[in-house]
Amino acid sequence: MSEPLPWWPSRFLRALTAIGVLLPAPGQGRVVSLAIGAGRVDAEVDDGRRHTVRIGLTAFGKADWAAITQALAAQASSTVLLLGGELPREVEQTCKRVRLPLFPSSAREVSLDCTCPAAEVPCGHLNAVFSALVARVAEDPFTVLALRGRTREALLEDLKNRLVSAESLDPADTAPPLTEVMDTFFDCGPAPGLGGAAPLHGPRTPADALLDQVPPFAITVGGEDVADLLRPVYRALGGEPGP
Repeated sequence: MSEPLPWWPSRFLRALTAIGVLLPAPGQGRVVSLAIGAGRVDAEVDDGRRHTVRIGLTAFGKADWAAITQALAAQASSTVLLLGGELPREVEQTCKRVRLPLFPSSAREVSLDCTCPAAEVPCGHLNAVFSALVARVAEDPFTVLALRGRTREALLEDLKNRLVSAESLDPADTAPPLTEVMDTFFDCGPAPGLGGAAPLHGPRTPADALLDQVPPFAITVGGEDVADLLRPVYRALGGEPGP
C-alpha cells in the first residue's frame, strides 16, 4: 500500500480535479523530462514515441506577490516556519485573504497542450505529467509557489527584507529582530520556580477550599460530617497550622 500524500499535494490534486483539468484516468507513457517555471510546466513523455506536453498556470505579477508577502510577513508564526524551510497551511488562507488563491480555482487559469493526436483533453500523456507534477509537489511544496511566479529563494529573501525594514525605530526598544531569534522563537523559557526562575505568586487559597465546593455527604462518621473530618488532613497537606 502506498503512503498517503501530505496535505499540500493532496490539496493540489483536489483543486485540479475540481476544475476538470485532471481526470481520474491513468497516465500514458513515461515522463522523461519535467521542467517547472513561472506559469508553466514543460515535459517530454515517451510511449514508444516522444510527445511534448505543456501545462500553463496563470502566474501572479510583482504587485500580487508584494501583497502576498506583506500579508505573510504580518504573521510571525507563518514567517518563522517559512524561513525555516516549511510551508504551513496558513499560506493558502493568507493568499485567499488577498484574493490571490494559490491553487487554481478555475479552468480558465490552466492551459493544456500535447503534441499527440488524441482528441480528448487531458490525454493520457497530460495525466502522466500531472502525476509527475504532483509527485514533485510532494517532494517540494514550494513548487506550487514557483508555478505562481515566485521561487522559494525569492520569497524568503523578500520576507527577510520586509522583516528588517519593519523593525521598530524606537531607540528604547532593544528587542532583537525576528530574523535573529528564529531558533528560539517558540521557546517559553524556564518554568516559574524552576531553574532559578522566580516563582509566581497569586492569591492564597486555603488548603481545604475544595471541601467547600463538594455537595453534602449522604453519610456521617460518628455523627460528624465527612468534610469536617477531612479538613485537618487537607490543612496538614497544605502546610497550614491546625485549628
